[in-house]
Amino acid sequence: MNIEYLTDIIMLLAAAVIAVPLFQCLGLGAIPGFLVAGIVLGPSGLGYIENHDEIAHLAELGVVLLLFVIGIEINPSRLWKMKGLVLGLGTLQVLVTGALITVIVHEFLDASWQISLLTGAALALSSTAFVLQLLTEKKLLYSEYGRPAVAVLLLQDLAVIPLLAYVSLIATPELTILEDVFFALAEALIILLLIIVAARYVLNPLLKVLARFGSPEIFTASALLLVLGTAQAMESVGLSMAMGAFIAGLLIADSSYRHQITAEIQPFRWLLLGLFFMTMGMSINLELFFGDPLVLLAVVAALMAAKFVTLWPLLRLFGI
Repeated sequence: MNIEYLTDIIMLLAAAVIAVPLFQCLGLGAIPGFLVAGIVLGPSGLGYIENHDEIAHLAELGVVLLLFVIGIEINPSRLWKMKGLVLGLGTLQVLVTGALITVIVHEFLDASWQISLLTGAALALSSTAFVLQLLTEKKLLYSEYGRPAVAVLLLQDLAVIPLLAYVSLIATPELTILEDVFFALAEALIILLLIIVAARYVLNPLLKVLARFGSPEIFTASALLLVLGTAQAMESVGLSMAMGAFIAGLLIADSSYRHQITAEIQPFRWLLLGLFFMTMGMSINLELFFGDPLVLLAVVAALMAAKFVTLWPLLRLFGI
């Protein structure tokens, strides 16, 4: 390993050891500690870490393992019970919030409808890694408002598939906006069907054979190969690694080895997830923020207000 790269890792670990306990003592949680540690070490702070893009690739594994464990904990039967929230509340949140932001962007920024739709759909989504980490940290993942939050996040991750397909299609000038949306949804549906078929007729029988004839170590290694391989396969076709990991978690959620697998990857998950949040901190451009803080804060407040305005009546509609 390159000495400079190793030094960067040591500095990141040292900053986390100092910042995270401090922020937890202040009652702010671990995530702000990781973010501040990343800001201090990154280009906007002391500038000690310059190759944060390379570290970010490693840190993404933390999000992958987080979604893998969430998939194991939710399991297919619990997910099926949440289908009304996922398909109903989640779909309405993305569509209504995306439509509202699309109209705002088109009217106030004078953007084309295609660009406005792309912006609205993107801003309708949330960070699965941040929200799930906050809920897990406070042990609220299955609380009264934790379950709807997880349901909306799952649908948002699914919405990434047609959104990425739409991005590639808007580069084709001969297609209209309606054709763009139709082909994006069709491509997303085909991909999901292929994943479900592969999971049912290929992966599940293979896992049963490994569980029956292989040692627990081999099964654990096979499960890790499954999660990383599924995540890589999803990324190779331009989709979300996190969604691939979540699906892999669902596949082995009913296995008797799920607790052993979770216990073995838990330390790596927390370490890599903390590294992910620190790379997010390193990517923050404080110079840009301090250049026009009021405008940026106003945009953030407007975005939160738009999401609240659309979510509150939807939650009332679903009796939450």
